[in-house]
Amino acid sequence: MRYPQLVQGDVRVTSISILGYLEVILCAAALCVLIARKQWADYSSLGCLLVVRIVSTVLLSSAHLYSRSHPQARHAAYWTYYCTYWASFAVESIFALLIVYGVFKLAMAPLKGLQSLGMLVFKWAAGISVAVALVSTFSPDHAGSSYFTAAISQLQRTQSILTLCLLLFVCFAIRPMGLSYGSRIFGVSLGLGIASTTDLVQSAWLTFYPNMGTGVYDIINGVVSCLVLAIWTGYFALPEPKRRMIVLPTTSPFLRWNQISQALGDAPGFVAVGGVPPDLFAPAELEVMRRASLKMVTPFPAASEAPQIIGSSRAI
Repeated sequence: MRYPQLVQGDVRVTSISILGYLEVILCAAALCVLIARKQWADYSSLGCLLVVRIVSTVLLSSAHLYSRSHPQARHAAYWTYYCTYWASFAVESIFALLIVYGVFKLAMAPLKGLQSLGMLVFKWAAGISVAVALVSTFSPDHAGSSYFTAAISQLQRTQSILTLCLLLFVCFAIRPMGLSYGSRIFGVSLGLGIASTTDLVQSAWLTFYPNMGTGVYDIINGVVSCLVLAIWTGYFALPEPKRRMIVLPTTSPFLRWNQISQALGDAPGFVAVGGVPPDLFAPAELEVMRRASLKMVTPFPAASEAPQIIGSSRAI
């Protein structure tokens, strides 16, 4: 339930309230199903996002109802709502990035080389994107709370773009990775993709139409949130198809890049270049090397002498 402004006395508020209550119910249902299916280890970031969404929605609803029943405390209720809204918005954006990271890790689990390389690239991309999002909001017009809200909004746009890139990757790699459209990896990615697309469209919409009514924005946001939560609940409630064994041809680029990534991640070997003092070896090692040197044939026999030497060695 999201109220950028605490409006009251409108039919749209009733619709938003109903969507907010439905969102809490769906969040709790998705969280219970996730825990019941014992998927918390793989989708802990998603579980934390659901917990944050439940707590923030309850707090926002309480602030909204309190402002309606106590008009004299409307200013305090607004600031409580304002801080809770943007703080939860920032935390949810961070958890959404962690969900993207976890989904990519699960999707690439069979190919450890590409998984390690992709996770490294994702960390750098996410770190640079977050830094750019925070720096780009520096402006004389943004100070104090204005900078805070602008930075969080830019962070959310960055997270949405990374999520859509992940969804595109999962759609193309779903077959080679042994997954199906009934996989929970695809279901979580699909839900995030829908939410991210809606956020980007609404962000552009508000840029071109800043006077759009907040009630319309909240109703669209509430419907999309309930749809995403219903998708996650369904994917975790239904049995997941077993992941197929990956069989790649020798010419597959996935196989080649996985081998290259594994080779790049191996620790290098070490050799002695020379000048090694005997003190580095144990007495037993020195004795083994001494006896081995005594058995060496020096000089190497010529071809004409080979049969004679072989015969004499057999006699010995």
